[in-house]
Amino acid sequence: MATDDLTGLAAAVARHTAADGLYETAVPGLTPFRSSAPSDHDAVVYVPCLCVIAQGTKEVVVGGQAYCYDPAQSLLVSVDLPAATRVVEASPGRPCLAVRIDFDAAVVGELLADGVAAPPVGPPGRGLGVTPVEPPLLGAVTRLVALLDAPHDIGALSPLVRREITCRVLTGPQGARLRQIAAAGAPAQRIARAIGWLKEHVAEPARVEALARRVGLSPSAFHVHFKAMTGLSPLQYQKRLRLQEARRLMLGEGLDAAEAAYQVGYESPSQFGREYRRLFGAPPRRDVAGLTAEVQPVGHPGV
Repeated sequence: MATDDLTGLAAAVARHTAADGLYETAVPGLTPFRSSAPSDHDAVVYVPCLCVIAQGTKEVVVGGQAYCYDPAQSLLVSVDLPAATRVVEASPGRPCLAVRIDFDAAVVGELLADGVAAPPVGPPGRGLGVTPVEPPLLGAVTRLVALLDAPHDIGALSPLVRREITCRVLTGPQGARLRQIAAAGAPAQRIARAIGWLKEHVAEPARVEALARRVGLSPSAFHVHFKAMTGLSPLQYQKRLRLQEARRLMLGEGLDAAEAAYQVGYESPSQFGREYRRLFGAPPRRDVAGLTAEVQPVGHPGV
């Protein structure tokens, strides 16, 4: 990995992250991140995306398995995935600087239809992987971040650069994993559809048999493929989604714990409190008070 390339990406990210946190930008699907210190694990829900670290080190834990990545590597997520993430290496003088680029399944499908040679889809594996960042991909990511310095060019050029990034991922070592989200009829694509339903109906009871029928799999095959991709059973996955959404409602919309619990489908406030504390490490009120004091964004997909 060329040091100059990483230095250029780090400088571009640093220019647009004045303080610690995640940043929404004028470039659709582009989220820079900065952290000036190591952190504890925080629960997040990833969307299909590519995460590249320009400086520092991060760790992501999915289904009990830890993935560590640094400036020589990228993290690719091919399906909405609950995870725990933490900053491993960072300091005020050398902060952790990273960028997340969200994928558009329609663009993945268009590129495959146009004949982009991606590896064939095999049996569904974990919807997340870490591989080295190849120089052409790093260059495209750097150019996308650099568009933040030229706002008049964003509308015309950002779709082209994002398309290039998608193409380079498809033809690289993570191509088979990314292809899963657009391969119609493949088990991984069916699981992605089920996950979409769970996200849209977070407060409704999840019945595995009904979800399996919805996506055209037997209950046993559905359960096996779901856990292979996410590291969680469907019911565990829904619980994570509900707790994340409740946290967002309390912090972002000012709901109290009982109101948030009801909105995401809990009938028992005490059960909600127990499960919330198990996931986030503190009762709802204390957790939200701490996050408010730190002015940290939550409920945002991870980087």
